Amino acid sequence: MRLKDKVAIVTGAAGGIGSEIVRIFVEEGARVMAVDLDKASVDAVANDYGDAVAAWACNVTDYGQVTAMMDAAVAAFGTLDIVVNNAGVGLPKPLLEHDPEQDWELTTAVNQQGVYHGLVAAGRKFVELGRPGVILNTSSVYGQMAAEMSFVYNVSKAAVDMMTKCAALEFAPHNVRVVAVAPGRVDTPMLRQYEALGLWEHIRREHMRDTFTQPEEIARVFAFLASSDANCINGTTVNGDDGFVNFKYPLLD
Repeated sequence: MRLKDKVAIVTGAAGGIGSEIVRIFVEEGARVMAVDLDKASVDAVANDYGDAVAAWACNVTDYGQVTAMMDAAVAAFGTLDIVVNNAGVGLPKPLLEHDPEQDWELTTAVNQQGVYHGLVAAGRKFVELGRPGVILNTSSVYGQMAAEMSFVYNVSKAAVDMMTKCAALEFAPHNVRVVAVAPGRVDTPMLRQYEALGLWEHIRREHMRDTFTQPEEIARVFAFLASSDANCINGTTVNGDDGFVNFKYPLLD
């Protein structure tokens, strides 16, 4: 059990990847504060795990709520070892059809500002506790490449990659590691938006092995990175993309 006796916070815990991170962390021995914007949704996740998981509602775009979340995890479990900044949103939409205020502000607030809040609050909490810690950020392969209909999402995830590097450097003297995970095409409700656009088979073929990654597979990457087995991994983004960023869509069937 890689995470035995560890305490973790997971934001976006009611989503496809987030709920699997909670499940795998508990399987690996951790106690988890499962966090999402909607309390009823995160209660439903926590109810499956008894005392191992507590539910908390938090809007990650509000720094005060994020610090309260950190305090609540320590109050519930006595300490804190791992923070997973996983909350994120995305809506496929061509750039020329954007409403600049609506389409830029929401995605940037959740995906970029929310991770910033999580980094600052988690770093301060680990220093306050006087103990090492691990902060994991959910990025995306879209932070490393251009793509249609996802301008703001790509920009926000590129920011997550850079925030990961910079925070890791500043937190290193406090023995706090910071790593990002960049999923590729993962079969989640967010990705299913492309099904309605008639692009489902097209995007499936963009993985080397011609299949979608499952949320559990990404969750297991998070569990490894949160553990002492990954102690030498710091300040970088780990791709969980089945080679997506490393090859062009095949020309031949």
